[in-house]
Amino acid sequence: MDTLRSTAVTAARRAVRSEGPGRVLAAMDRLERSERLDSAVDTVRRAVRALPLGPVRDLLHGRWLGHPVHPLLVQVPIGSWLSAGVLDLLPGDRHRSARALVGVGLAAAAPAAAAGWADWAESQRPQLRVGLVHAAANLIGVALYAGSFLARVRGRTARGKLLGFAGMTVVGVGGAIGGHLAYRQALGANHAEAVPHLVPEGWQDVGDLAALPVDQPVRRHAGEVPVVVVRRPDGTVRVLADWCSHLGGPLSEGTLSDGCVRCPWHGSRFRLDDGWNVRGPATAPQPAFDTRTVDGRVQARIR
Repeated sequence: MDTLRSTAVTAARRAVRSEGPGRVLAAMDRLERSERLDSAVDTVRRAVRALPLGPVRDLLHGRWLGHPVHPLLVQVPIGSWLSAGVLDLLPGDRHRSARALVGVGLAAAAPAAAAGWADWAESQRPQLRVGLVHAAANLIGVALYAGSFLARVRGRTARGKLLGFAGMTVVGVGGAIGGHLAYRQALGANHAEAVPHLVPEGWQDVGDLAALPVDQPVRRHAGEVPVVVVRRPDGTVRVLADWCSHLGGPLSEGTLSDGCVRCPWHGSRFRLDDGWNVRGPATAPQPAFDTRTVDGRVQARIR
């Protein structure tokens, strides 16, 4: 029985590797590594970053929510369009309701896209490549739904339905690519979430107080976990997790300003006193440590 089970498991694994899902993942991996889109990526990224959004940029990132707002906003257009598709399949005269739902989806697509572009512009090169294809698929889907809406307004219901189903197919592909961004490439995830679970319990020695430069972030370790340590002019010591919650950037290589440390990768700012993210694109605060000095040695304990 064990031999049979082992054979079955091996066959299943081979099938997964050789069939569609394996080929899809291989295609996405190739896209992550491909440099063909880099010119377009850089052009679009510069344009998005140059927009004078001010505090609206943090609003689009979702700092106020504690996690990216883009996944929340996309529920409205996708839900509206899916509901319109269901009405299109049902018997009876429901074309006015379906048309209204398509219109709602089009209106809601704009803020969802704005949030997505804001997040995309502050990501790493492999994510930028995949994200551009994700956005292109969604733009095609929106164009198809816009055509569907116009056809319905003009009374060409059959054409409107056909364009709607085509739009849903393309949007579905775009959503699958978005899932790769979120779950395979971890765009939008909290990259410091594991820190409280990795730091040993109790006080951890992080170094000699006299060896710490004043007002300069340096990397030390609490157990095996990297932390950024800052000695303030009044002799107090502040310790935060070194991995930026946005995309894991090294805060110990960042700069200090107004009691905050700024990530060198994408500019997120965290308050030294408690790790609060006072500026995005980070949407999650930084794990912070209590500190004390014993016999000239700095010790830290996760809060």
